[in-house]
Amino acid sequence: MRNTGFDKGSRRLNPPVKNRKFNSRMQARLLLVFCVISLLLFGLMGRLVYLVQQDGDRYAKSVLSRQSYVSAVLPYQRGDILDRNGTVLARSELQFRLILDPMQLLLNPDCVDLTIAALEECFDLSAEELSSILKERPNSRYVILQKNLNYDMVEGFEKLADEKKEKDKSVTGVWFEKEYVRTYPYDTLACDILGFTSADNTGYYGIEEYYNEELNGTNGREYGYYDATLNIERIVKKAENGNSIVSTIDANAQRIIQKHINEFNAEFGSKNIGVLLMNPNNGEIIAMASSIEYDLNDPRNLEGIKTKSELAAMTDEEKMTALNELWKNDIISNGFEPGSTFKPITIAAAMEEAYATKNSTYICDGGESVGGRWVKCSRTAGHGKITLEEALMYSCNDALMQIADAEGRHVFYQYQKRFGLGQKTGIDLPGEEAGILIPEKNLNAMELATSGFGQSLNVTMLQLAAAYASLVNGGYYYQPHIVRQIINDNGATVKRFDKTLVRQTVSEETSKFIQQAMYRTVEEGTAKGAKVPGYAVGGKTGTAQKLPREAKTYIVSFLGAVPAINPEVVVYVAVDEPQNVERQANSAIATTLASRIMTEVLPAIGIYPEGEIDYLLPEEDTEEAADKKEEKKSKTDDTDKKNKNKNSDEAGAANTADPNSSGSSPGKKDAQKKQGEEDAAGSEEQEAAGENGEDSENGGNRIDLSDLPEDEFNADAIGPEDEVNTDANEPEDE
Repeated sequence: MRNTGFDKGSRRLNPPVKNRKFNSRMQARLLLVFCVISLLLFGLMGRLVYLVQQDGDRYAKSVLSRQSYVSAVLPYQRGDILDRNGTVLARSELQFRLILDPMQLLLNPDCVDLTIAALEECFDLSAEELSSILKERPNSRYVILQKNLNYDMVEGFEKLADEKKEKDKSVTGVWFEKEYVRTYPYDTLACDILGFTSADNTGYYGIEEYYNEELNGTNGREYGYYDATLNIERIVKKAENGNSIVSTIDANAQRIIQKHINEFNAEFGSKNIGVLLMNPNNGEIIAMASSIEYDLNDPRNLEGIKTKSELAAMTDEEKMTALNELWKNDIISNGFEPGSTFKPITIAAAMEEAYATKNSTYICDGGESVGGRWVKCSRTAGHGKITLEEALMYSCNDALMQIADAEGRHVFYQYQKRFGLGQKTGIDLPGEEAGILIPEKNLNAMELATSGFGQSLNVTMLQLAAAYASLVNGGYYYQPHIVRQIINDNGATVKRFDKTLVRQTVSEETSKFIQQAMYRTVEEGTAKGAKVPGYAVGGKTGTAQKLPREAKTYIVSFLGAVPAINPEVVVYVAVDEPQNVERQANSAIATTLASRIMTEVLPAIGIYPEGEIDYLLPEEDTEEAADKKEEKKSKTDDTDKKNKNKNSDEAGAANTADPNSSGSSPGKKDAQKKQGEEDAAGSEEQEAAGENGEDSENGGNRIDLSDLPEDEFNADAIGPEDEVNTDANEPEDE
């Protein structure tokens, strides 16, 4: 029977035996193929592992080089600089760059005209300019069209792009990049303090330079590559913003002092003016300014101080020198001879070392013979017999020379160092100078005498203000500083700067005496022009003759504190070569400017008129104080005897004294000798010795101080609009 391939019972088709044999062979072959393929796969995998381990970086770079990658910097925001009350003095504002991708735009030719029209309408760009870019740079992926765009401009363009969008057409190949631009809302305000930055966020001068690292952050970055459809795959690393600086500056006080400086220069003129406000109880700088200003938003512009013809004639090197002079902070960088504002330091040192007490007296007959030269007092007729306090009140150079001589060069030099002179204060600003002191070994009789009343040494305004602050705050020298705290991007405090006590300079007893003496100096002495209605002001005037002496140019100044007892602010005003005044050597110029400033600035910083205060020091009535007083008196009596019993033989010896000696006392005269010396003071020989003195750090002839009167108030020096106390025109000891 023929086999039909069906099972009669189940009617299933049974495959022929021949087919079953074929399938078996095929299965064997398939198994072989599978094994071969598996071996190949295992081999490839092994090779791949080997390549990754051995040459992975090289192959990865080869692959990446064939893809179109993009990378963009995400800029950080530099921290703000704030005043003590939170007013923003410097900020980094968010702005945008307009970017064009010519390649992407040209890949969508239907969108070219639409995109060009939108750019032309919103920005200062022409269709011709844009077409030229597309023609010249068709393969470029990144062309900066404009910078410094604000958010409103970006938003306006995006809105227009949406409006112009059609069914198959849209603005293509255009986007915006963020950038931050440093701006200063108040232009010249606090320019000496703030400094400025370059385009790459590098700080120059001021807080911007000193705290550059804290203000700067870290850039982020956006990575990506274009796929086959020109869509970009992105990886973003966020930027870290910089910290902000909270300064000690009061922006309102800063505005006030700069306003008064500019008004004075508009009215009279000067080579320069410096003003400094400082908290004596913690070293904080409240405000500082000079009359040489620049716009922080345009710091390289010299047109404000140079004419166009001068600029055209200047070389690049000369322009750079001029800019560096413009940018530096004169309050901390320019040294000068302080003049009589230094006298409180000389007196305080004598009191601390018991060479003087508040009851000490001195005979002023118009000058001293020092090293064979006659050095005149500011009052050439002499002040007569005066107390230690009156020596300050009436700015008696004669008494100060006697006091400095009693101290000797070792004590005098050591107290200069104790008050921080001849060394940097350590303020947190760049460019501070240390000033110049005559070394102790070179302090001969002449140098010691003139240094005692503020000539022959060189200080900055900041140095002397910090020293004076310690004189009137109880005797504590605090390091000056300009920053209160550093805060992060979220407003949390990163670092706080508390007051730093460096050392104690004098006792509280000496400090109280200086406070009272300075108060009486303003009420009755040389600084009457510094009075402020409703306030007890203490302070000292200064008139310093500049080098070269024969030029007869001067710096006049006032250094004071308010309130006079337990002060809250130190005020220092210095006018360098005042112009259009009857006499440069008139400290009334500085006291009147100081009064104008204090009248407006004191209430602005929260110091209000005070009630009646007893400014007389209490008598020492304790047993300990009495013993101390007796010990000091024994030293002082020796000095007083020397001052009162010098005879003509001693005076003659002074004329032949070794000018390098500093151990002998300046020759004082008895009553008869005094009258003869006063008559002789007008002789040609003595005038020549005073006015034509040789200026040398190592001694020799010195200066004529008759041109440095501080006992007059010259109404004409300030102007008819100011109220003048006529009593101030009288000799101060009458």
